[in-house]
Amino acid sequence: MINKCLFPAAGYGTRFLPATKSMPKEMMPVVNKPLIEYGVDEALEADIHGMCIVTGRGKHAIMDHFDKNYELEHQISGTNKEVLLDDIRNTIEKASFTYIRQHEMRGLGHAILTGRELVGDEAFAVVLADDLCINPGHGVLKQMVALYKQFRCSIVAVEEVPEDETHKYGVISGQEIKDDLFRVDNMVEKPDPGTAPSNLAIIGRYILTPDIFELLENTPPGKNGEVQITDALLKQAQAGCVLAYKFKGERFDCGSVEGFIEATNHCYQNLYLGGKNKDEATVKNP
Repeated sequence: MINKCLFPAAGYGTRFLPATKSMPKEMMPVVNKPLIEYGVDEALEADIHGMCIVTGRGKHAIMDHFDKNYELEHQISGTNKEVLLDDIRNTIEKASFTYIRQHEMRGLGHAILTGRELVGDEAFAVVLADDLCINPGHGVLKQMVALYKQFRCSIVAVEEVPEDETHKYGVISGQEIKDDLFRVDNMVEKPDPGTAPSNLAIIGRYILTPDIFELLENTPPGKNGEVQITDALLKQAQAGCVLAYKFKGERFDCGSVEGFIEATNHCYQNLYLGGKNKDEATVKNP
């Protein structure tokens, strides 16, 4: 049903300078795994195998990560370190990766439009690696794919945020058609304080139908002079149907230093020490 997942990964990550001066923000490790690898694994769990990555200048490390490193593998072959590559080897084997470069930063909508050549004329998922989503049951994308199979329309993931933080997000309002699922009637990108239509903020998980590309092509720059995906989605909602889903699970804003530290602590306690890397966990927590 959904065969491809688009990863906009061309941004500079300025909030993490100087670390991101030479390292893609998507490659920043949460414990021992880069942010973007968590997103790819979430897509694979949802039975999505085509990873379409929109990159930018200085992002070669992403391509190198999802490829074999013959020198490294030769050096650790037969040692107790070799097991540490099992997860990424499995990911590389299951997924296919295609890349395209976004030559100028003109907003998330423009990044998604740049990926059109990779996605083609089919519905697709979008993952923003900055938003790390953790759920011990089904991941957020898997939950959303199940909804897409039922409704066959664009879907955005949302969560409740404090009212004094709504200005940081795209915010929706709509009619609740069943528990945690809303039919969108309004959508505003980073509303001015006190003007948000609700406290339901869009986070970095989308399923989009292919007509979104034509809408993006005809969407003028909006907030901050950028092409906003929220503006195109609002047109889509007004002409047909867009759903907003209040997902199950925890989300960490790894685009902020505070959220990145929270995500690292959570993953260390619940995934790393919990058995994700048993050999290392034994050494660190005998």
